[in-house]
Amino acid sequence: MQGIINRTKGDRVIWAAVVLLTLVSMLVIYSSTGTLAYRLSRSAESYLFKQFAFTAIGLFIIYFAHRVNYTLYSRIALILFIIAIPLLIYTLFFGAEINEGTRWIKLPIINLTFQTSDLARLALFMYLSRQLSRSQNEIKDFKKGFLPLIVPVFIICSLIAPANLSTALLIGATSLILMFIGRVSIKHIAMVIGIALIPLLLLISIAFGFYNKEEHQSKELPSILHIGRIPTWIKRIQDFAYADKEETAYQVQQAKIAIAKGGWLGLGPGNSEQRNFLPHPYSDFIYAIIIEEYGIIGGILILFIYLLFLFRSIRIFKKCPFAFGAFLSLALSFTLVIQALVNMAVNVNLFPVTGVPLPLVSMGGSSFLFTCMSIGIILSVARNAEKMEGKTVPVINE
Repeated sequence: MQGIINRTKGDRVIWAAVVLLTLVSMLVIYSSTGTLAYRLSRSAESYLFKQFAFTAIGLFIIYFAHRVNYTLYSRIALILFIIAIPLLIYTLFFGAEINEGTRWIKLPIINLTFQTSDLARLALFMYLSRQLSRSQNEIKDFKKGFLPLIVPVFIICSLIAPANLSTALLIGATSLILMFIGRVSIKHIAMVIGIALIPLLLLISIAFGFYNKEEHQSKELPSILHIGRIPTWIKRIQDFAYADKEETAYQVQQAKIAIAKGGWLGLGPGNSEQRNFLPHPYSDFIYAIIIEEYGIIGGILILFIYLLFLFRSIRIFKKCPFAFGAFLSLALSFTLVIQALVNMAVNVNLFPVTGVPLPLVSMGGSSFLFTCMSIGIILSVARNAEKMEGKTVPVINE
């Protein structure tokens, strides 16, 4: 054990943030799975042990990934990206349907659902970081610099969006931020944002147009709009835009009640009442349970941990002497923190319901393990940056 601790390198603050978030996760999941356990005739302890197992596996993944030299990820980036595309296509047409979405494929034998968008996101950011580090001399050129970056982003986001629009938007936004930091022309980035806004504004206008303000309900959508999850997206926009205290969507209403009950100091660990009414209190709406049990102060502390994680990742970006590692650590940290902020914004009704989990805190699954993989890669960059600190490095490109 002492040998493992001695071989554990990287940013100590990020390690501490990971440990704190996983501890909070086990406490809140044990508290919030009571109703689920009762409905499925299981014990709440079984979910605690399951989360403990995921946490142990996740920490092992972080440790293993941080011991691997991050330059390996540059070599396998293209392979992972090529593998991700057919997996996304398969998921789109033959994916397992869970909670009205086909985002998963079932792995045989172990019977574990696997969200292919998590692999695609990791592969895309590896590939983008590789391309950015290799094309700095021609990064302002549209054909040689911009197209090789934006085409992979378009492919991945287009394949994810039909089943999981929120994740596609998250990946797209993080990719554009990474391109901006990587010195891509602002004119090209603005063009992409303008094109992406067209379908979004169209969706919002449809949501507003097919809502009866007098009767406070949605109008019947034409059959042409009953494609995939378009009706779900429209309903979520309408719930967010028109909801008042009486007509708020059920899960948002229950989240508000949980936050109101929590007050400043909370009801105490395990004393949540809204866990019995709030849908998915152990995943999508776990932040509302945190505030109910640990108060607004507890909620602020969780937010502070994520922001501290981002700050330390930016510090790694500045210290890393090689462009690939710098871009990769920043991309992975941005996507995790933005995802956390979106989840928290949904819980406090500042954003429409998205179904995005809270990284390292929501109940374990493939998303939890891929989050751990991302953190391990960030720590790998930090570990190698520590080794190179003080040495003369002639080239910044990988």
